Amino acid sequence: MSVDTAEDLVTEYLRLGLSFDRIEPGFVDAYTGDPALRVEVDNAPAPDPAELARRARDLAAALPAGLPADRAEFVGAHLRALECSARKFAGEDIGFVDEVKAYFDVDIAPADEGAYAQAHTRIADALGVPGATGAQLSEAYAAHRRSEEIPPALVQPLVDELSGALRERVRGTFGLPAAETIEFEIVSDKPWSGFNYYLGDYRSTVAINTDLPQYLSGLPSLVAHEAYPGHHTEHCRKEQLLVADGAQREQSIFLVNTPQCLMAEGLADHALVAAQGPDWQSWAAEIYADFGLRFDAERSRALSAATADLLTVRQDAALALHDRHVDPDDVARFLQKWLLVPADRARQMLRFLTSPLWRAYISTYVEGYRLLDGWLDDVAPGQTRLDRFRRLLDEPLTPALLRAELGA
Repeated sequence: MSVDTAEDLVTEYLRLGLSFDRIEPGFVDAYTGDPALRVEVDNAPAPDPAELARRARDLAAALPAGLPADRAEFVGAHLRALECSARKFAGEDIGFVDEVKAYFDVDIAPADEGAYAQAHTRIADALGVPGATGAQLSEAYAAHRRSEEIPPALVQPLVDELSGALRERVRGTFGLPAAETIEFEIVSDKPWSGFNYYLGDYRSTVAINTDLPQYLSGLPSLVAHEAYPGHHTEHCRKEQLLVADGAQREQSIFLVNTPQCLMAEGLADHALVAAQGPDWQSWAAEIYADFGLRFDAERSRALSAATADLLTVRQDAALALHDRHVDPDDVARFLQKWLLVPADRARQMLRFLTSPLWRAYISTYVEGYRLLDGWLDDVAPGQTRLDRFRRLLDEPLTPALLRAELGA
């Protein structure tokens, strides 16, 4: 393996990343580079995970190999993540906390359950049942959720309406390639609620899972997360600015369980507020009214604030499963208790947390949201959160770089 030049190193990085899809289909979330390289990898002998780990280490040792410092830092962080994945695939026993650190460059620890109890107090107030706890609070929350269920026949029309409105806002605020398009499809039997399949050439297919109901307070966030100005928008702008215009070919591949994911999920979870502002519920209520649906924007805002401290519940569940090896039934009950969800919803969450490919991924949402939230707020004089959000869309940022800027 020769990496005499920066281009050689990037080619080997792409070849290495593509090889992981031979071991775990779906590991390559998106690839928009030279199709001949993918054909070459697909037709090669089946890769050996231990050999992939060695190749990742060798490439990391060869850095910067002529790459500018920011690109070398990006590739290096992803090579460390790939080495850990290869070691896992080779059967090596790696502690869950260390696994998350290697994948996403964040440190995780259990949260204080006292904060969850305080969140329940605020939720009870927002629901108009002050002092309710336990089964009473769960029943009140379940009743509220039922009142927010979207009739299945309206899910697709509402997705089209919300995405169209968000697309126009994003086009005016951040800009989109003229040729970009999204096709939405309704699916079932998946461990996630929504998924963006980026196809390259500024095209995406976004799948919306209807195994469980879609809710008035959740659908705008889901559409913004997957489409505008979330995953689809980020992919489009990076393909245009970094790959097509900037010749940063390492940005033509998006790999699961790497720092890219933490940055992308944190960005996407901030997408709706970036597009519509913190009062997005009022905007959504107007759209819902056109479909004959009543959405209580004020209550939705109150509940959103009240549930903010429950962000870490699912990460705590992952730590219980994979770090402390708690029985899955007990973890499901933990999810039911603190997230106030029924058993089927808890089991759906557990399915995601126990998927071999996705088991560590919950930390991208938790730690990605928290890291990016602090960084977006840390604006310099004359800057706005939107200026910073634009950088997330356009630049190859990493968790380490954001921490360094926050520290400075």
